[in-house]
Amino acid sequence: MTKRFTGSFTQQEPIPDDGIAAALAVMQTGRLHRYNTAGNEISQTALLEEEFAASVGAKYCLAVASGGYAITTALRACGVKHGDAVLTNAFTLAPVPGAVAAVGGVPVYVGVTPDLVIDLDDLAAKLHRARVLLLSHMRGHICDMDRLMALCDAAGVTVIEDCAHTMGAAWDGTPSGRWGRFGCFSTQTYKHINSGEGGFLVSDDAMGMARAIILSGSYMLYEKHRAAPPPETFAQIKYETPNISGRMDNLRAAILRPQLRDLATQAVRWNERYRVLETGLADTPGLKLIPRPEKEQFVASSFQFLLLDWSADAVADVLRRCAARGVELKWFGGAEPVGFTSRYDSWRYAPSEPLPASDRVLAGIIDMRLPLTFSLDDCALIARIIRDEVSVVYQGQAAAR
Repeated sequence: MTKRFTGSFTQQEPIPDDGIAAALAVMQTGRLHRYNTAGNEISQTALLEEEFAASVGAKYCLAVASGGYAITTALRACGVKHGDAVLTNAFTLAPVPGAVAAVGGVPVYVGVTPDLVIDLDDLAAKLHRARVLLLSHMRGHICDMDRLMALCDAAGVTVIEDCAHTMGAAWDGTPSGRWGRFGCFSTQTYKHINSGEGGFLVSDDAMGMARAIILSGSYMLYEKHRAAPPPETFAQIKYETPNISGRMDNLRAAILRPQLRDLATQAVRWNERYRVLETGLADTPGLKLIPRPEKEQFVASSFQFLLLDWSADAVADVLRRCAARGVELKWFGGAEPVGFTSRYDSWRYAPSEPLPASDRVLAGIIDMRLPLTFSLDDCALIARIIRDEVSVVYQGQAAAR
């Protein structure tokens, strides 16, 4: 009998008991708004900001309503205005170019390599076209950050990191989000810590973070922030910066604080599952695994592989066959956006130039969520199913040639 996987690819682990208790305590006070404190009370949100800043070694941190809001705030704080070009990855998710469009910017897409990182040669050729790079560490894959920063610094290009998939990760010991002027993180349900929606902005730039705090809707209560620049930094900025409310609330902060404390342990668990899948899929004919460089300290909450140079019909056949056995795979090469997958040419609010080398890679990218509700045995079974179905279709293609 052909074995089938019966687990859920969208089922997360429960919120930890101490997070539930902390959330209940906040609800019992009724003071969910981050600035609604009593006496000398420090809000859950302010405490979370301090703790997150410390976890990545940043001077400043701002907790916000979503990862997308963190990105738009960083773009505004960097002075991106209507009509400004912003370099960003061709391989990313729609909220990234969406954030550029939201501030009136114009995305200029940079290609992707078969290692699923930004093409640094293509970046070098396009650096003259913009003064900001919104770098997406898409699906947790981190490029050579030393080379990227050297290129951008030499060209005077400011780097904003989209770290939605790299919380807890690092390149050569430097945490993700600490290379550029701003690091943007997400706490949406499928990310490394879960508050349903939410995000962080980190920086060592006092003026930039002061602008971000005002933008988030501080109502001139910036002195209640602790992981923030000193009050005098706001002296002029408070008159020049609009209030675009997007704060995190104390309820979400209470849920997140225990998860942040446990992030390193959870990262080990994710990577154990990743390695089981990687081992199970090694040497599968027609399937290319993604190499992980020695300098990359990743946190693998998802798994990708390539069916490079396969026909669209053959890729679709693999997806159908795996789905019939309970394994949900997503494809970034489809002509139409499905679920969270889409290509740079799907975002028609941001006209794009053809990227033939990237199109070849995108046409082969297969993606899968890797929730911690999967056991190691689950991962081994999933690998066997994918291996079986890829092999059947590959052999069929070979026989037809």
